[in-house]
Amino acid sequence: MPSRKKTSMFASAFCTCVGSFVVICVVLATPQWVSSEVRFSRSGTTVTVSLTYGLFSGTCEQFVDAGLQVSKTTFQVSEALSSSSSSSRSLVVATIVVLVLALLSSLLSAGFTCTNAVSNPYQTFLGPIGVYTWNSLCGVLTLIAMILFPVNVEGNSLSQELAHSCSSSLQTHLGSKHNYGYSYWIMLLILFLNIASLIIIYFYDHARYSKKKEQERPIENAPKDVILF
Repeated sequence: MPSRKKTSMFASAFCTCVGSFVVICVVLATPQWVSSEVRFSRSGTTVTVSLTYGLFSGTCEQFVDAGLQVSKTTFQVSEALSSSSSSSRSLVVATIVVLVLALLSSLLSAGFTCTNAVSNPYQTFLGPIGVYTWNSLCGVLTLIAMILFPVNVEGNSLSQELAHSCSSSLQTHLGSKHNYGYSYWIMLLILFLNIASLIIIYFYDHARYSKKKEQERPIENAPKDVILF
């Protein structure tokens, strides 16, 4: 059985891993990744398409000239991009895949920390090294997702392409404005939770190593009275 200190520290790391898993699920499920206002000209008027969307679905509204609201509709991102630029669609799919891999990494990390909290696995990779690996991988994948999505929005004009699917006969693009929502920013919480797990396991591993070196201290470093005795 593991010591009480090891159980408590790995249990704390388990809680952070489970928290990371839950937050990734929220990120994937919610459509509040970005809110965009895309302006177009159409038949002598200015049309503003307001979109709020995530990786799977979103909503859009149209405002003509002085703020007259025309309609509000719900759309599926994959369907809206089916006839649009393949690069935008590919990056959306890549972001989803990266987050699913991060989800699996956090699940494996939670499994490893739970195993170490209740037992002493003999295999090296099932110990702290495994926890380091899966937590680091989850953090890196989350960071990649945070980079891919803005690149798609800003570089590939994702909002502009989705606006065309919400309204027909849009002509010249006049400008766009983007605000990233909580579904995007809470990915920073995933990074924080993964770093917290790594710090907890590092302190446990460092304390265990220091104790081991203390027990292996050579006899010449012992006090003289102990040697004489």
